[in-house]
This record gives sequence, C-alpha cells and structure tokens, in this order.
Amino acid sequence: MSESTDPALPADRTDPPGLAVPTGGTAGGTAGGTAGGATGGATGGTAAGPAAEIAAGYAFTGPALDLGALLWDGVCLPDRQIRIPLAMLNRHGLVAGATGTGKTKTLQLIAEQLSASGVPVFLADIKGDISGISAPGTPGGRIDERARDVAQSWEPTGYPCAFYSLGGIGPGIPLRSTVTSFGPVLLSKVLQLNQTQEQSLGLIFHYADTKGLELIDLKDLRAVVAFLVSDQGKPELKGIGGLSTVTAGVILRSLTAFEQQGASEFFGEPEFDTSEFLRTAADGRGLVSVLELPAVQDKPQLFSTFLMWLLADLYNDLPEVGDLDKPKLVFFFDEAHLLFNGASKAFLASITQTVRLIRSKGVGVFFVTQTPKDVPADVLAQLGNRVQHALRAFTPDDAKALKATVRTFPNSAYDLEELLTGLGTGEAVVTVLSEKGAPTPVAATRLRAPQSLMGPVAAADLEQAVKSSLLWSRYAEPIDRESAYEKITAEQAAAEARAEAAAAAADAEKEAAAAEKEAARAARSAPKPDPSLAEQVVGSGLFRSLARSIGTQLGREISRSVFGTARKRR
Repeated sequence: MSESTDPALPADRTDPPGLAVPTGGTAGGTAGGTAGGATGGATGGTAAGPAAEIAAGYAFTGPALDLGALLWDGVCLPDRQIRIPLAMLNRHGLVAGATGTGKTKTLQLIAEQLSASGVPVFLADIKGDISGISAPGTPGGRIDERARDVAQSWEPTGYPCAFYSLGGIGPGIPLRSTVTSFGPVLLSKVLQLNQTQEQSLGLIFHYADTKGLELIDLKDLRAVVAFLVSDQGKPELKGIGGLSTVTAGVILRSLTAFEQQGASEFFGEPEFDTSEFLRTAADGRGLVSVLELPAVQDKPQLFSTFLMWLLADLYNDLPEVGDLDKPKLVFFFDEAHLLFNGASKAFLASITQTVRLIRSKGVGVFFVTQTPKDVPADVLAQLGNRVQHALRAFTPDDAKALKATVRTFPNSAYDLEELLTGLGTGEAVVTVLSEKGAPTPVAATRLRAPQSLMGPVAAADLEQAVKSSLLWSRYAEPIDRESAYEKITAEQAAAEARAEAAAAAADAEKEAAAAEKEAARAARSAPKPDPSLAEQVVGSGLFRSLARSIGTQLGREISRSVFGTARKRR
C-alpha cells in the first residue's frame, strides 16, 4: 500500500503511439500477449492524452492499495499506478475471470495489503492453495521481472493467519453453527427445497422457538419434524396450517441425504463466534482468516451456503458504523456462482439485503467467480470495485458472456471485447470507486506479484499453526447438551410410560371385575345344604304362629314401659 503518487509521466516522455487495437504478441516486456488500445485512437496521435486521463483517475490523496501498473496499447507503464482507496473497500467488489487467469493471486495481493493496513481479512480456500499467505514468498526470475514491469519493491513477507475448517473436516479450527442460527432460508437452500417446503420448514422453526425446543444439531430438527406428524404432535400446528406428511417426508429424506454427506459435523456446539474474524495480530496487522475447504470440495452448496451464514451472522451482530477510514473486515467469497445456483427468491432477497446493508457495518464483500453474469443483477449493482481477468470466447455461450461482461463496465477508451480475450495471466481490467464514490476510468492493468508464498504451506506447518492457536481449545471438541431431541425423546418416553401404566391399571381393573363376577356366578350356582332340625322347627307354620302371638304380647308390655303406663294389679 502506498500514499498518492504523481501519475504523470516525465515531461520528456510520451506514451507509445498508435491507439489502434493490436492483434496480440508482446510489447515492452508484457506477458501473455496483452491486447490493448482505444476505440477512438485510429486517427493517430500519441497515447499521452487517454493514458494520462486514466491514470489521473487513480491519483488518490488518502491511503490506497496498489494493484499494478497501467497497460496501454500493449505496453506496461510503471509510472502510472492503478490503485483502490482503502476507505472504499467496504463498497464491495468483484474479481472475475476464466480459470487460470490469476484470480486467486489477485485475492492474495489484496489480502496482503489489507493485512498490512491493519484490516482483518476472511478468505475461503477452495483449492487449498491460499495457505501460503502465512509464509514468505520465494524469489525468482519471473517475480523479479514482474516487479520491474510494475515498479514494485518486492520483499518476501508472510502475514498473520488463522486457519479454519467446516466442522473439523480437514485441517483447521472447527467452525460450527447451530441449526437455529443457520435458519430456515439458508437451510432450505442447502436441502434444495421448493417454496412450499421452505415455508413449511419456516413453520417448523417457528414452532420450535415458541415451545423452547432448541435446534442445535440435525437430530434436533429431525426429532421436531417427526413429532409434528405423529398422532401426538399433529394438533400442535393445526391452527396455523399444519404440516403435511408428504412435505415432512421430503424434508426428512433431504436431511438424511445431507447427513450422509457429513453435514452433521457442521451443526452443533460450541457455535463459532464470528467476531473472532475481526482480530488483529500483536504487531497491528490484520489477521487473515483462511477457511480450508479442500476436504468439502464435493459439497459446493454446503460450503457456499455456510459462507453466507458467516456473512449474515456478522451482519446481525455488528453495530452500525457508517463510512470508516478503513473497513473493519473484508470478506472474499470464492466460487460465488455456487451460492446463487438454484437459489430461491427468498434466498436471493436475503443475500441482496445483506450485501446492501453490511457496508454500513464496516464490512466489505468481494465475490470471486468466472463471469459477472454468475452474480444476480441486484447483487452485482452493489459491487463498486471490479477486477476482471481474461475471458474466453471459444463457444457461442462464451461469446455471449463476453458481450454481457462488457456491458457491465462504464464507457471505456478500450475495445473491451478485444482486450478481455487477450489479457495475459496476472493482467486484468480494473475500475473502482474513487474517494468521492465515483467510478474510476476503466484501466487495463498488469497486477503486482503477491509477496507471500504463491502455493500451499506444508501440511505439518499448517497443522502446527492450527494446534497452536488459542481458539483450538475453545472450539475443537464438540458439545452435545440437552436440546429438542433430548426433550422430545424424554417426553415421548414419559408419555409411553404413562400409557403403559394406564394400560396396566386398566388390565388389573378388568381382571378384578372379572374375578368378582366369576365369584358371584359361582355362588349362585352352588347347591344349597339340607336344613338342620332347628331350622326345620323355626321354619314350621306352628312355630311362626306362636312367634307372632308372643311378639304381640311382648310388644304391649314394652309399649307400656316406654310410655309410662303401668299394669293393673288384680
């Protein structure tokens, strides 16, 4: 990074003549057959006017990152530097280009200078070749030549790094999210649900929130879905639409497929605190957080959506700060086209809102992909800084993409269709936002070489860096505490126990009633014994008549005694 320099050439020097678009080849030490030129230069004259005007657009007064030197008419002009104002890095950006054109090295170059300026950086390492940013680069003839071409003072330098992995798969400090934090919109994207299924998943999340059922890992979500379509759980959602058995089945099958890809590792606790990405090293340089993704290259939707969660979580947690002298964090979103493939309207709306508003929280986002058409128009409109590497036009689709890319640039002195197909490796077309927020002129640029190692570090060095981090002990071991799965399982076990006890009591009552009924039946059917002599006398008619006579006389005697009358004496 450097302060402003005078972009003008010395008074006795002019740019090479001839503004017609060249057909290729090398000129002035350029590499890769750079194509340049201007549409209006066919009339002759020198390039001093257009080149000077372009360079003047990059003469910033405040701190800026140095990208490289201007290319004009196939010649590299080291006195005319192309730069990005540090304060404009939170206005987001796009790094695009065909495979092998140098996009990864561009990320590395920008990340190095941000770190040197005290700005933390987040990088997604899809192929495993960005870990070298932690180690000094290796000098060589090609680097020396590049440094001379662009007037770069190249020194091998390593930068402070922290390495992460998704859920501990591969080397790095494990990054985990709870299912609740991930949310139904992002999860629907990963599970490839349609709109109706996405809405049903949102209903499931709503129910879990209202009932205090914490969705921490995937088995929690599975338990809630299964409960809501059970006989016991069906009435729970009846008043707000319910959950169809068919939709629940689709969600459960999608979860099963998701788990078979190893996704269970990514959801759980301890949940990663994304504020860790905002740290600086002891020497004041910004910490470069590198997410190692080679182990999950075959799960593109997973890691791209997980990156979106990281960005959304930062957006939710950070306070509003407005425009700063430098960003609080710059987030590079590699393989960005994977994020948007098959995305629902709700998902795209969420991305657009996050990108639009996170600027005011001091975070800049750079999307890295092959062509600008990979990024939805609403998102692309938010990206003020552009570094466009070479494009290919081998097929009709390639040609169409090339024309679409050209239309996304401001009016230019270059023939961009010709230029973009002739750029060499490490060269790009650049336009950024000036310190006043206005787009700078389009500039073909030979980019500087990164000062760190352009390749991966040794596996042993990477492991040592991971294990020595203070965050390793905090996040390495997973925690499985009581959540929705345990609560629903316990409730179902208790309900089953109560049902079994009630059934046992009912069975016991039935058995007792049956025994009593049987005893009564036996008593009725038993033969009566012959009466005894006393019973026969008592039961005779003479005895009953005598008893009535005695009873009557005795009753009179008692009545008198009770009411106070006395018998007469004779």
